[in-house]
Amino acid sequence: MKHNQSSEDYLECILLLSRETEFVHRVDVARKIGVSQPAVQKAIKILEASGYVEFDGMHIYLTSKGEEYAQKVYERHCIITEFLLLHGVNGTDAENDACEMEHVISQTTFEMMKSFVSANKH
Repeated sequence: MKHNQSSEDYLECILLLSRETEFVHRVDVARKIGVSQPAVQKAIKILEASGYVEFDGMHIYLTSKGEEYAQKVYERHCIITEFLLLHGVNGTDAENDACEMEHVISQTTFEMMKSFVSANKH
């Protein structure tokens, strides 16, 4: 799968929903991301073809490959958010900016942010 923001957003969403509930449904993903159910269905087909999710017609499950990838995206989101907060960015902007930055930031810059956050946790 070509790594892109949309696919990563879906994987991250499915990961977070799977932590809240036993079964993840298309409608849950649609609500959380703010898209239509047909858009979710299309994305699920792409993610399924790439081996990131399994879909039984009702429930969406991350494969081990999908979970690993989603965890990395979510870690980036959390670290970038925390980094921005530590630099005085307000919570809303930090969250919104992290959502964009998590998809394009280099590994080198991410590692710097991660080290900074780790060194500055109270």
